[in-house]
Amino acid sequence: MLELNGVQVEDTYCEAFDGIYVRLIVTAKHRWLLEKAVYGSTALPSTVFGESEAGIERWLSPTETPDGRIGALIQIWVPKTKKFMDILMRETSKRIRQGILVVPTTRVFNACESENRIDAEINVGRCGDGYEWFERRWNRDVIVVPIMFGEFVIERYLGYAEGVAGGNIWYFCESEESALEVGERAVEALKDVEGVVTPFDICSAGSKPETKFPEIGPTTNHPYCPTLKGKIPDSKVPEGVKAIPEVVINGTSLEAVKKAMAVCIKVGTEVDGVVRISAGNYGGKLGRYKIHLKELIEKYL
Repeated sequence: MLELNGVQVEDTYCEAFDGIYVRLIVTAKHRWLLEKAVYGSTALPSTVFGESEAGIERWLSPTETPDGRIGALIQIWVPKTKKFMDILMRETSKRIRQGILVVPTTRVFNACESENRIDAEINVGRCGDGYEWFERRWNRDVIVVPIMFGEFVIERYLGYAEGVAGGNIWYFCESEESALEVGERAVEALKDVEGVVTPFDICSAGSKPETKFPEIGPTTNHPYCPTLKGKIPDSKVPEGVKAIPEVVINGTSLEAVKKAMAVCIKVGTEVDGVVRISAGNYGGKLGRYKIHLKELIEKYL
């Protein structure tokens, strides 16, 4: 164990893995419309099922968006597999069509600086049923899709790039209240770290690679379930710990993920009721990146 500001930090590492992401700017006329679109399009993390997960990077002021309206930066992630392009096209367009296009006044712009691009005309523009058209607006090439409310505008070419997914921090807490507080404060603090998202925000159910029921995907990480302490022989929950929230981090680079994890460690040392900080690793079964907490403390804190 290490110690930082009186809180134990386990001398361990988290495993992270390669992923592919698109980074988008979503704008709308009013805040409530923007929130509806952004929350809807980033809901239901599900990369473990070979689909996609998404998150909000940060909110944008009118001076930070192409069309001068309020906006948000979001990221959509898919696993890096041989067929990632098919999954990326399907999942990105599905989240845009069903989560953003259907919300009045919304627009979508590319925010990923990359030579690799997908053509939004194929799976989003054709929602216009052949009546869509192309224009040059805000110094960008866009598709205008006629809809019953008026029009939906999306930048035609959306960049994609390789990033690092699955960075994480665990907080061992004395109560639900302290677990919620540290989780909320960590997620909020990460809005100041460029390039990262937290797809689950405060994740209440960390999982493990092995499972008795592979047909449903990952199952509960039983050694770390407080309610199983005293009921199973392999419990790893310390005495007095009642909740272990996890913050999962995806980032546009390994450095971004490391900075975000360091921020989470610092936040954990500032909340009463956090008795230990750790991270999830699975003996190399999950990802090729090993991010050691000791190194993060030495470099950033």
